[in-house]
Amino acid sequence: MYKIGVLPGDGIGPEVVAQGLRVLEHLAAGHGFRYELIHLPYGSEHYLKTGELLPDEATADLRRLDAIYLGALGDPRIPPGVIERGVLLRLRFELDLYVNLRPIVLYAEHLCPVKDKRPEDVDLIVVRENTEDAYAGVGGFLKQGTRNEVAISEMIYTRDGVERVVRYAFDLARQRGKQRKVTLVDKANAIRAHDLWQRVFAEVGSEYPDITRDHAYVDAAAMWLIKNPEWFDVIVTTNIFGDILTDIGAIVQGGLGIAASGNIHPGRVSMFEPIHGSAPKYAGKNVANPLAAIAAVGMLLDYVGERPAADGLQRSVRRLLESKRIPSLGTDSGLTTSQIGDLVLTTIEEGR
Repeated sequence: MYKIGVLPGDGIGPEVVAQGLRVLEHLAAGHGFRYELIHLPYGSEHYLKTGELLPDEATADLRRLDAIYLGALGDPRIPPGVIERGVLLRLRFELDLYVNLRPIVLYAEHLCPVKDKRPEDVDLIVVRENTEDAYAGVGGFLKQGTRNEVAISEMIYTRDGVERVVRYAFDLARQRGKQRKVTLVDKANAIRAHDLWQRVFAEVGSEYPDITRDHAYVDAAAMWLIKNPEWFDVIVTTNIFGDILTDIGAIVQGGLGIAASGNIHPGRVSMFEPIHGSAPKYAGKNVANPLAAIAAVGMLLDYVGERPAADGLQRSVRRLLESKRIPSLGTDSGLTTSQIGDLVLTTIEEGR
C-alpha cells in the first residue's frame, strides 16, 4: 500500500494531474498494487484564501509518505517567487530532495525539431543538483528602490552536496547500462568555485573504472545538446545550469508537453512532476497536454519499485506518439486534455 501525496497546484495543474491519476488507477488494477491518495491543498488558491504557504506540520506529514505527485505552481495574482519558494523550493529543501532527475527521451522522430535526429539519438538523463547553488537564497538587497541599490545572490556549493549528486550520477550510468558515460557540465574556467565540482568528479569517478568520464563547459554543452544529443548518456551539473539545460533538452525531445522530472532523495519520500509551468491562460479549458504529468506518474512508479508498470507505461506512450494519433505536444493538437488521457488508457490496453 503506497501512500501518495497529491498537490494538483495551480493553472492547468489540476487538469493534467487528473489524467495522471486516471492512468495510475488503471496501472494499479492491471499490475496488482494498491495505493492511498492524500490530497493536499497547498498552492496559489489556498494561499490567496488563507495566507498560508506550506505549514511546518505539513512537511512533517509529507515525510511519512512514499511519494508526492505535483501538478504545477504559479499564479499571476501573486508576486513571482512567493509560491515557488514558499511551496516548491521549501519542499525540495525541507525534504532534502537533492537530485533533480530529468530524462530527455525522443519517443518519435517527427516530434524532434532538430533535423535528422532519431529516437536512438536522444536518450539521455540529466542529474541536476537540487538544494544548493543560487537557489539556496543566500543574499539580499542594500538600499533597495534607490539608484544605489545593490542585489547579491550567492552560489553556494558544499563538498557533501556535490559529492552525493555526482555519486548518484555514476551509479545511474552503471544502472542504465547504455553508453556508461557521465559528463560533468560546469563553468570552472569563469566561476572558480566550480573547481570543487571538477575535483570531486575526478575523485568519485576513480571509483567507477567501468564508467567513462567526460566534461563540457555549460555554453558548449547547450550547443551540443541541440547539435549532437547522441553524445550524452548521463549529465551531472549544478542547480542553475541544470534548470536551463533541461528546458533545452525538453525542446529537443519534442516540447514541454512530454517532459517530466523527479525530485529525489534515495530511500526517502520523493516528488514527481511535469516540468511545464501552470500556464494560467489555458486553465479550465481542457486543452493542456497531460503527457508530461502522465510521464511523471511513470517516474513515480519506477521510484517506488513498480518497474513493470512504469516500463509498460513508457512503452505505451512511445507507441501512441509513434502512431501520430497525437499530432503535437502543445495545446494545438486538436485534442482535449481528457481525450489524450483516453488515448493513453486505450494504448495501455492495446499493449496487454
